[in-house]
Formats: sequence, structure tokens, C-alpha cells
Amino acid sequence: MTEIGASKTQTDSLTPLWLDCDPGKYIVAARTVHGNASLAHTTANTGSILTAIGKPNVPYYAGAAQPFCRVAVHAPEYHGESGIDGTDLLPEASVPPVEKGNAIIAMRDALLRQPAGHAWLVATGALTNIALLFGTFPEVAEHIAGLSIMGGSLGGGFNDAPLGRFRGERERVGNFTPWAEFNIYCDPEAAKSVLSNPALAPKTTLIPLDVTHLVLATKPVQDKLLYGSSNPEEKETSDIRRMFHDLLIFFAHTYADVGGIPEGPPLHDPLAVAVVLFDVGAEILDFNYADDERFNVDVVTDGMHSNREEVRGQVGRTSIRGPNGPKIRIPRGLDVGAFWSMIEECLQRVDKLLASQS
Repeated sequence: MTEIGASKTQTDSLTPLWLDCDPGKYIVAARTVHGNASLAHTTANTGSILTAIGKPNVPYYAGAAQPFCRVAVHAPEYHGESGIDGTDLLPEASVPPVEKGNAIIAMRDALLRQPAGHAWLVATGALTNIALLFGTFPEVAEHIAGLSIMGGSLGGGFNDAPLGRFRGERERVGNFTPWAEFNIYCDPEAAKSVLSNPALAPKTTLIPLDVTHLVLATKPVQDKLLYGSSNPEEKETSDIRRMFHDLLIFFAHTYADVGGIPEGPPLHDPLAVAVVLFDVGAEILDFNYADDERFNVDVVTDGMHSNREEVRGQVGRTSIRGPNGPKIRIPRGLDVGAFWSMIEECLQRVDKLLASQS
């Protein structure tokens, strides 16, 4: 069982789909958050995606519209104004978001209804909702099986993943500023709260850009995901594959132009989901945890959200600190071929589900 917290974007737009790689897993609910677009957009996107993949009855809630103590920032230069530009195949949501009650309380209740040590929480956007959950209801940390977070970027030779260049010139660590990955930059105070929580740390896995940039969707990968086992020359494919491909191509162009990586865009959020599948024993892919090494991760909170570097500083930067402090898990690598096989298997599953519903 998985509770997903999300700010939906192009390559990560089908995050709920990736859980279909293991039929023993299902989504308890989804919570949206400010991020790549406004909360109104990310909530509408989530409803549309759940409808598109044949899961319209998964309950989803609108979460936090802004960070703890900052003005919300968005990333139209990467994802368009809607947060998921690039396709005309995304349907309108067939079911509206749940409006009754508080999203954070509902998240607590949904997780505590599951047996202890059973449910995972997957965070694929700004960590505002997650920080509110564990700050208000610390008992949830002891109850869940794990927390998987897509966010942050370490650099400094953590592995050999390409992190791109800033505006074609300056080497970078982050993907939104030279120092910061976007999810952490959006609400660095929330991120610091979550990553420094000693009760959560033993159950937390962080998937930074250093890992997601190992799985770039190159042109051959894009074609494989579009056509699957079909003959590409016949140009036969499903609407869900075409929609995913449209979004992937849009993100490929923006990640090349803004992110400085022309080979192809990374798939961020599916890796956060893959952590859950790997940990429960699914033979899908293998993360390299290097003898289960663990890290004390710090988040820079000094500086303001600004386009001026002298005002912004390194706010939102994540870095590994000394031996003292909560230790979380960060893989240094993974089986890339197995990852793409997992994505193809997921697409095959949703193809069959949608065919059965038509």
C-alpha cells in the first residue's frame, strides 16, 4: 500500500502507473502540493492522470498551496504553465478531488488504517505536506514501513551521473538553480525538517538528481516506450503510450535547453516508486546501496527565493554532512537496463487495463 504525495510533471506524470509493476501494491490515496505549477494545476493534473491510467477512483486531495514561510515558486520553463504541457491526449478528470476534511489529517488516517510496518509514503514534490504530517503527528513515523523521497542533488563526485551545465556555461549541482534541485528549493524548511527527523531517518530513502540522471530517456528509449513490442515502422501504439511520449518529448526539449543535458530527459519520480518495489522484494531492479552506507543530509535554508544570485545564495542546496545526525539511505547507482524494463512492464499493464475497460 502506498500513499503518494505529488507535484505532477511531464516525465513523472504517470507516477501512479509505476506501482502497477507489482500487482501486490495499490495506491491508498494521493496528496497534491504546490511546485512545478500552482496547487490548482497540480491537483487537476493528478485527477486527469488517474483517469488516463484507468484509476479514477483513487482518492486524491489538494494539500499545501505554499511553503512553510515562503512564497510559492513554479517552473514553467521546464513544465509549461499547466505543469504538464506537451500533449492534447490528457483527459479531464472523471472524479473530482476529495474536498471534505483536512488533507494532512486524511493522510494520517489513511496510513494508520494500514497494518504497522506495511504502508509506504512516496514524496515526489515539495515536502510541505510530508513535513506537516510528521511534525503534527509524529506517531506516523513509527507506523509506516518507509518514506521514499525524490529530491535534492549532491554533486561532488557522489557518482558519475551528468548534472548538466548552467545556461550552457557553468557546471551545476541543482536543476533549478546552480545549487538546488527544485523539489527541495520550493520549501527548504520543510525538507530540512523531514531529512533531520531522527525517527524517520532509518526508514527514509532519498533519490537525488545524482541517481535520476543515470536514467536518461535517449532517442532509442523514447521509441521503445512509444511502440513497445510493436514494429516502429507500422506506427501502431496506444493512446497512453503516445501521451507519455508526447510529455517525454516536451520535457526532453526543456531539459536540454534549461538543464543542459541534451542526451535525453531523466525520469525522476519512477525511481522513488522503484525504491518501494525493490524493498518489498520485487525482482525488478537492483539499487546499489554500497554496503548500506547512510548519510546525514543537510539543507541550506539561508537565502531568499529570487532570480538574483546574491539574494538567493545556495538556498535549497542539499549536502552530506559529518558523522553526527540522522542517517538516511541514498543509492549510488542502479541497474539501468532493468529500470527501463520495469517502465515497459508498467506500460504493458496499463495498456491491458485500459483495453479491459473499453
